[in-house]
Amino acid sequence: MNDFTMPANLQSIIGNESVDFLVKAKRKQPVKNSFGIIVFGTIWSGFVSIFVFALFGPLFRGEEAHFKVDGVPTSASWENFQPMLTPALIIGLFVFIGVGMLTWGFYSLFQRGGYFVGTNNRLIGYNKGVIKTYDWEQFTGNMEINDLKGDISLQLRSGKMVSRKNKPDEFVPDVIYISGITDVLEVEKDCRKRIKENDPSPANV
Repeated sequence: MNDFTMPANLQSIIGNESVDFLVKAKRKQPVKNSFGIIVFGTIWSGFVSIFVFALFGPLFRGEEAHFKVDGVPTSASWENFQPMLTPALIIGLFVFIGVGMLTWGFYSLFQRGGYFVGTNNRLIGYNKGVIKTYDWEQFTGNMEINDLKGDISLQLRSGKMVSRKNKPDEFVPDVIYISGITDVLEVEKDCRKRIKENDPSPANV
């Protein structure tokens, strides 16, 4: 299932545990997740740019900018920028958020996913010297597989409550992504087997 050498410190973590699979993920998360951030960041930045051009357009043309502050007509120029300071800071914050989303989206697109090892006891993730382990009983058994792209996502029992406007709060589970691997169906089968074996839920009688 692999054509690479396992890092020595990862091997020491595994110890004598029985290894079901060892894969090296090409990406930290599915491409669609990164594209989602990029698209939202682009829409956000495009919307904010309307206000940027409306506010600063006259200044770049060497004219005065006219706007209202608390209903009072106000004008500003490069020589008299003080009235523009507060709206400029507010718009600058929204510009910063948009740039941040685009930067994170493109960065996440090229993040490497590291190694993943499935043993009889747990799932081990290793990336740039950082090791994370998850006992199989921590997973719900809900998975999403994309065979064409070699992506699999495993849902954890942990997560957080997210507030929704005019709706009850929603529990959003944590998810482990293993993206861009070969033999993804075999990995899914091994994961499902171990999760079922370690399911902490009481059996139905």
